[in-house]
Amino acid sequence: MPTTLLPVYHRTERPPDADSTPGDACLADWLRMIRAEYEEFPGLRLTDRQARRLWNLDAVTCDALLNGLVNVRFLRRTRTGAYARAD
Repeated sequence: MPTTLLPVYHRTERPPDADSTPGDACLADWLRMIRAEYEEFPGLRLTDRQARRLWNLDAVTCDALLNGLVNVRFLRRTRTGAYARAD
């Protein structure tokens, strides 16, 4: 009897919308979620490693998301290399 494998989504991920590509939908969801975490906890400072562990992300994806938020000046890097809100 064949077994059907369904995709497993992280607790904060949603299945991609029909009118967007899967990668775009997931990245947009992750960006919203990360911004929401930093907005809810304004003093939050996370290193690369802490962010990857907190959100269960691989290094490449996590770095891309965090650096994207630095590029739009929502986050900044501290002297110790942690990510913190820019304001």
